[in-house]
Amino acid sequence: MGGGGASEFLIQLFPFIALFAIMYFLVLRPQQRRVKEHREMVTNVRRGDVVVTAGGLVGKVTKVDDAEITVEIADNVRVRVVKSTLAEVRSKSEPVPANANSPS
Repeated sequence: MGGGGASEFLIQLFPFIALFAIMYFLVLRPQQRRVKEHREMVTNVRRGDVVVTAGGLVGKVTKVDDAEITVEIADNVRVRVVKSTLAEVRSKSEPVPANANSPS
């Protein structure tokens, strides 16, 4: 009678394992993918890109630093934004040269 104890334990444990597997594939894995995509987006932001911040500001990137970017939200109105607060990059552009004002 004592031999069936291990198999009964596994049968009782199976719903918990199945629930964890379902949670992993429906919640955790897509969230990890979104975090990875956001990290890549933030890393690849360049001058001239039009971005949207988490606060809803839309503007053009004028300067990129390690942790911050400078965004022009209106003519001669620039704000510093922490890179990780970017919600999306609306339009990717060719990188603007640092000396854009000098004639070619």
